[in-house]
This record gives sequence, structure tokens and C-alpha cells, in this order.
Amino acid sequence: MEISQEALYFGIFSIAIVSILIFDLTVIGKNSHIISFKEASIWTGVWVSMALLFYIFILYFGDRFHGVTDFEHLKALQQQYAPQLKLDMASFDNSLEIYRKNMGMEFITGYLIEYTLSMDNVFVIMLILSAFSVREKYYKQILFWGIMGAIVLRFMFIFTGAALIQRFEWILLVFGAFLIFTGIKIFIQRNEDEKIEPKDHWLVKFLSKYTNVFPRNVNGYFFVRSKKKLYMTPLFIVLILIEVTDVIFATDSIPAIFAVTRDPYIVFFSNVFAIIGLRTLFFMLMRVVNLFHYLKIGIAFLLVFVGFKLLFHSWLDKIGFESIYSLFVIIGTLTICIVISLVFPPKQKLIIKH
Repeated sequence: MEISQEALYFGIFSIAIVSILIFDLTVIGKNSHIISFKEASIWTGVWVSMALLFYIFILYFGDRFHGVTDFEHLKALQQQYAPQLKLDMASFDNSLEIYRKNMGMEFITGYLIEYTLSMDNVFVIMLILSAFSVREKYYKQILFWGIMGAIVLRFMFIFTGAALIQRFEWILLVFGAFLIFTGIKIFIQRNEDEKIEPKDHWLVKFLSKYTNVFPRNVNGYFFVRSKKKLYMTPLFIVLILIEVTDVIFATDSIPAIFAVTRDPYIVFFSNVFAIIGLRTLFFMLMRVVNLFHYLKIGIAFLLVFVGFKLLFHSWLDKIGFESIYSLFVIIGTLTICIVISLVFPPKQKLIIKH
């Protein structure tokens, strides 16, 4: 059976990412340990560098993901995924370069959107781990398996969403309205204290009722056997909660990237690179989270921004709204939020002792 070029490149990419993650867990992180800020910073730099290298690869070979062979095929892709793009009708090579540059810009913009929106996910993961009193040396193990599960779930989410958009374009309007609603909700609730009570969580109650749950964690294991029965440990419940959390956040972030590109491969690649960097981002943010207290406002603004992009995508396509404009908005928003957070640090609550 002949394998298509799309399937071949996609398979190579997936195997490479999974291999690197497994190498990271089994060789570099063989022993459970607390990840320092320095180690997290180094690995964050590694993952960001890999994303940039992939961006360069797209600039030169991006068309190979779709197996472009002639002008007709390229024009069909342009109409399907980038209707706002103007090709050079006199030159196939120039048009190919234009299309690859657009793919690269969409990838890096989608990557930044996903990376930014993932920060809100990080805050919730911190709450879950804290609420279940998980020891910090097990964080890396939990986040590794959480990332592996997120990649599989998002693969299904993205390609199902892309198929629906191709068939029912009005779904983009639904996505847009949902993102605007979510952005406004985040802005309104930005100062509310979030708290998770493990014993009251619906998932904990459900699993405790219908499965065997061990009363405590055991040396970082997800399952233990006791009295000839197999039990899941609280650590495995934490992993399930993190997966559920990622699915919930994916309902925001994936539609947001569809505001940048309708190419499911670019959506998936940008998601994967952002997700695999999420773990090291977590270890960085958990130590400096209080410094960036205006970040939620930035996230809320970006969700509303991409929501409006989806609602008015037809008009924006007609006027030639390019992906680089979205990139400027994202970088500008992040920069402003970080600078304002550092210039105006949070006020310390006054504690009066009697």
C-alpha cells in the first residue's frame, strides 16, 4: 500500500516528538527529583528552539506536508486554507515560497497563542497538585503522561474540528462567540480566588464510587495491588483531572488557533510544540507566578480578539488581514502585561496580629 507524503511527514514528526519525550523521561529524568528554576529555564529554551527550527523547516519545506506537485494543487490549498493569500500567478516557484512563508507565519502565531493560553491551564494544574498534596518530585512524571494524553486527545479534536469547518463553515461563528464569552468571563472572574476541594470534586466522587481507589499515594505509582485487588492511587486521579482540564482548555485554545489558520496540520503542530513546552513552563511559572498578576487580563483580551477574528473572518479575508498582524497583537499584549505586572507589583495584604 502506498503511503501519502502527508501521512509520511506526519508520522515522522509524531515519532520524533514522542521519542524525545520518552528520552527526556527515561534517561534525562530517570530519577524523580524536584525541577529547579534553572533546569526548567534550560529545557524551556530547548523546546522553544525546537519550535523555531520547525518554523525554519516550514519556510523551506512546508509544502511537502501537503505533497504539492503543481500549480493547480497549490491554488486548491490556498482556496481551502488561506483564501486571503495572494499568489504570484505568473510563477509557481514564487507562489510556493509565498505559501510556505504564510504557513510559517501561521505556525509561529498559533504557537504563541497556544503557549499564552496554556498559562491559564498551568495555574489550574498548580491548584490540582496542591489540593491533592502531591510531592513536587512527582510533578515531572505526572506532567509527562498528561502531555502524552493531551497530544492524542488534541489530535482527535483538531482533525475532527477541521473536518467540520470544511463541511459547515458557520461553526467558525460559534467558535468566535464562545471565545468572546470565555474571554469576558475570565476578565470578570480574574480576581476571584480559585480553590479545589478533592473530596467534593465530581470526578473523585465518581471514581471512588465505581472503582477501587487506594487511600494514599505509593512511591509515585498510579496503580497498586493489595489483597489481590488492583487499586488506582490518588496520583492517577490527579492525572485524570489534568487530562480533563486540558480538554476543557482545548475548547478555548484550538478554536483560537483556527482564527489564525484553517490548516489542521499547522494547528496540530503549533499545539504539540506548545504542549510539550507546557511542562517546563509549569516549573518556571510556579516559582514566579505572583509576578505576572496582569496576565489573566491579557489572556482574556486575546480570547476576545481571536473571537472577533472568527466572527468576521470572511470580511478579514477579503481585505487581506495577514497572520503577522495577529502575531503583533499577541506579542504586544504579552509584553504590555508583563511590563505592567513588573512596574505595578501586587499589593501585599495587611495582616493585623492581635
